[in-house]
Amino acid sequence: MGETPHRSADAGTGGIRVAPGHGQPAGASARVAEAPVSTRTPGGGDLGGGGGLPRARAFGAERAFRGLTLAAGTAVLVIIAAIAIFLIAKAVPALRANTENFWSYEGWAPNETQPKFGIGALAFGTVLSSALALLMAVPVALGIALYLSHYAPRRLGTALGFLIDLLAAVPSVVFGLWGRDVFSSPVRDFSIWLNTHVGWLPIFGGDGPFGASVLLGALVLAIMVLPIITSLSREVFLQTPTANEEAALALGATRWEMIRTAVLPYGRPGVIAAVMLGLGRALGETIALAMTLGITFSISFNLIENGGNTIAANIANAFGEANDTGRGALIASGLVLFTITLIVNITARAIIYRRREFTESAA
Repeated sequence: MGETPHRSADAGTGGIRVAPGHGQPAGASARVAEAPVSTRTPGGGDLGGGGGLPRARAFGAERAFRGLTLAAGTAVLVIIAAIAIFLIAKAVPALRANTENFWSYEGWAPNETQPKFGIGALAFGTVLSSALALLMAVPVALGIALYLSHYAPRRLGTALGFLIDLLAAVPSVVFGLWGRDVFSSPVRDFSIWLNTHVGWLPIFGGDGPFGASVLLGALVLAIMVLPIITSLSREVFLQTPTANEEAALALGATRWEMIRTAVLPYGRPGVIAAVMLGLGRALGETIALAMTLGITFSISFNLIENGGNTIAANIANAFGEANDTGRGALIASGLVLFTITLIVNITARAIIYRRREFTESAA
């Protein structure tokens, strides 16, 4: 019998070659065969058997954009803080020189030797005219928004919506001139009629004269805030999920019932925010009210007698003739208006983000 050949790992001996995976556990040879040929990165680093993700660039486009947006948001806060600091710094000397109570005094005489001025009548007129404007504008704006979004044909709704949006582009001075020269006569006649028939109400009482009143200024304001409330409300109503509307109609609801049960509840936060944004617009209106109000410094609920005044209108009328103390007093009133409008806008933004589904659909 011949001898058993001798095993050798040397390929040159002609013996039996031992496989690389011989003597290893089952499956080890398969893992060896599937192993990558090279696990070194282009930069020379060894990542091991599994490899790795490429390193992110230190200064990529995404990081630059993130920094740009952060800087923009920070700049807005810095500007608001700078405005507040400026107003406070300019207002403090005038407030110290004031000889009357700034919050309750009904008068404005900061240019005298003994300065005396108060914000009470101006703040009251600002809030009264703005609230009255919203009382007249909101029902009309919601009716127009509902018609454009759910009743009007698409082409007609688009055309009418565009025309309403154009009202927002009309300068305030145009509204003021129109209110003073054209709209004042009808308002005066209407005020006389109100005084004759319902003069027993304090808001429509008095002996005249009538015309340049809170009613005229509020009507002009209502027309000015109408496109803002209408446009935002229309967009909110259009965001109502179609499934909600179809479900209401499928249950036998009429179109108005569908709007009342599906559209209005869904759009309530957006409508409230639109109203508050319109309120912020009305609170800060200047030249239109300066041309239409009677410019008095008294707290009165009478809407049809000549009178009324606002913070912004008083600043526009009195700034040109003011001395140092007078300018400081006007800046102090501007600080009050700044605080009011800031609170209104913050509240509006909070209402917009109160419902997550509204913000997601609007995005």
